[in-house]
Amino acid sequence: MPPITPPLSFNPAGIELDRRQGLTRQLYEALRQRVLDGRLVSGTRLPASRDLAAALSISRNSVVRAYDQLYAEGFIESRVGDGTYVAQLPTAKKLSTKVSTGFSTGLSPALSTNWLDLPVNSAVEVIHRPALSRVQTHHLAAPPPGPPRAFRVGVPAFDLFPFEVWAKLNGAFWRKPDLAKLCYGDPAGDDRLRGLIAAYLRSSRGMQCSAEQIVITSGAQQAISLCAQLLVEPGDGVAVENPGYRAAGHAFALAGGQLHGVPVDGEGIDCQVLNRLQDCRVAYVTPSHQYPLGVVMSLARRLELLAWAERTNGWIIEDDYDGEYRYSGAPLSPLAALDRNGRVLYVGTFGKVAFPALRLGYLVLPPALVDAFARRRAVDMRHSEVSTQAVMAEFMAAGHFQRHIRRMRRAALSRRNVLLAGWPSRLPGVGELPSVAAGLHVTVRVDSLAREQQLLAQAHAVDVEINGLSAYWLAQSVTPVDERAGLVLGFAAVPEADIAAALARLRQAWRC
Repeated sequence: MPPITPPLSFNPAGIELDRRQGLTRQLYEALRQRVLDGRLVSGTRLPASRDLAAALSISRNSVVRAYDQLYAEGFIESRVGDGTYVAQLPTAKKLSTKVSTGFSTGLSPALSTNWLDLPVNSAVEVIHRPALSRVQTHHLAAPPPGPPRAFRVGVPAFDLFPFEVWAKLNGAFWRKPDLAKLCYGDPAGDDRLRGLIAAYLRSSRGMQCSAEQIVITSGAQQAISLCAQLLVEPGDGVAVENPGYRAAGHAFALAGGQLHGVPVDGEGIDCQVLNRLQDCRVAYVTPSHQYPLGVVMSLARRLELLAWAERTNGWIIEDDYDGEYRYSGAPLSPLAALDRNGRVLYVGTFGKVAFPALRLGYLVLPPALVDAFARRRAVDMRHSEVSTQAVMAEFMAAGHFQRHIRRMRRAALSRRNVLLAGWPSRLPGVGELPSVAAGLHVTVRVDSLAREQQLLAQAHAVDVEINGLSAYWLAQSVTPVDERAGLVLGFAAVPEADIAAALARLRQAWRC
């Protein structure tokens, strides 16, 4: 008969409790962690509650409550007439709660590297690891903290938004809501809002579209992401402007697309380079006001781009993110208004007219794509929040939207003028500030990356927010590093007085 192995005993040494905080919780967490990391192995016998209380100089009730919680969660078990033991659990390696500090495995921090040691038939193996790996590189940066300040990019003058009008319309909706609207709605969005958007685009953009072609989204980013999910197969080439809107590139890369950065010149995306891409059937562009260089795509280049799509059976995703802002002359027709072959998907947003937190955007799609996009969107989100859609529809129907656009355009023009008038001239290593005919930001070239970084650091030190142009380029760009340098300034986020004050601080920081 083999000898009986005595159970392991527990030594409470090393457990330190802060008497200013809950003792029960601290003891529970200390014992739980020791089980998870292997210091308390299965079968270890724990002291009686009275003995452990005496060893730690705490009340027995605190120990009893900690034991009760551990028992309820399955960490310990009671053996009748024999005391309390650590339960039979998987090995400590499989239970580790330590979070990986790096991402070398391609998994998110919540899935530590130890989980990769689970058997091949484990449920963890269903994770699509390549997609998780892509998230490491392709994700949205955290938004800048705090209220808007000069010269935050991508923010309109939402201090001028008629919040009182919006609140009244919102209150009217909720005082006596249409019960039908409180059920699950159409994933394509509110019918009335879609009709009003179509009417607005027909009058303001010359687009011949109907309500049935529109899918409401939670902002422009979701619209772009839907395009990536439905138009891009893993390995497909996707043409993006370079420099360009990196968040769009992230969406295509997460879908498995291979990004091709296409240069941008004074007329927009270089179609000669695009034509040489053999594996590319999707192109993402910002023709009304290229982000971030600010150029407006010429009509000749627009027609050339449309011819590329027709010839290759390709798709053009047109992001008209700040198309409402044009300061001289009539805006050129969007690509979608020129399209005769159903190859353009038009992305619009209310975030640059109202405020970014509204998270309300839309897609205007070729008719054949509408059903697929609505169905795909419903998988992630059945539909956008109902009251926001209904209130925006009433806001548009009552004429507030058009009046607000006119007010926002005047305000952006005024704020642009203050920036142009007060910008320091002859700044060493910095080009001339260009004229700004459209949009909500301006980009000025800098002669080297080192100079760009110096200027950004000095601006940050005096609480002025400026983006570096170098951050908008793809990592694999062939353009020399110093040719990527520049400053990107949004001019609409704050009132004129704040712009003037920020310019004064910049002149002092830059010694001009």
